[in-house]
Amino acid sequence: MAGTISSLQQQKKNPERVSVFIEGEFAFGVSLDTAARLAKGQFLSDADIAALQTDDEHDRAYQSALHYLGSRPRSTTEVQRNLHEKGFGDEAVAAAIARLVEHHYLDDEEFARYWLDNRSRFRPRSAKAIRYELRQKGVERDAIEAALEELDEDAAAWDAAASKLDRWRDLPQEEFERKLGAFLARRGFDFETARRTVARAWRSIQAGEPPAETM
Repeated sequence: MAGTISSLQQQKKNPERVSVFIEGEFAFGVSLDTAARLAKGQFLSDADIAALQTDDEHDRAYQSALHYLGSRPRSTTEVQRNLHEKGFGDEAVAAAIARLVEHHYLDDEEFARYWLDNRSRFRPRSAKAIRYELRQKGVERDAIEAALEELDEDAAAWDAAASKLDRWRDLPQEEFERKLGAFLARRGFDFETARRTVARAWRSIQAGEPPAETM
């Protein structure tokens, strides 16, 4: 495959890629950044080509990871899994992860805080439930526990319960307590926290307080 570059052509279907032709034959494709190091008439040995292809795979893995991170923050393990699923090798994945960390696109401590904040705002859950979710995402224990220091379990249980008061406020007390208690249990809250929250919610309804008010 060694030989002299006869042409460098920007790809029509993907303008971010450049086709490299050696001795008039298509040899391989590279990113625009990698192509900037090449020139027509340049001789490439087999070792040069192997190095270029390795660099290109690393760059493609990095760009793929950036695209994956575009929808929301991710844990390091999530990004690793995604890149492996897309067929990138261990070396390319490791290089991409290192580059993402270096440029502050990946930070598991920040991700754990993001996840807690997101849950607190939109789907309140217990520390136990959030801890499990973050472990499933590969976040280290220290990062999880540091984030959970900010969680008020009783406040989270009340926020979760408040989302159901509109729907269940007209139920008989026994049914109300049963349904809300089961709901809080599914969100991971322990029996005592759920019991206190259910009692508070029933008192709130009896007092005619606004149904969705959090305190």
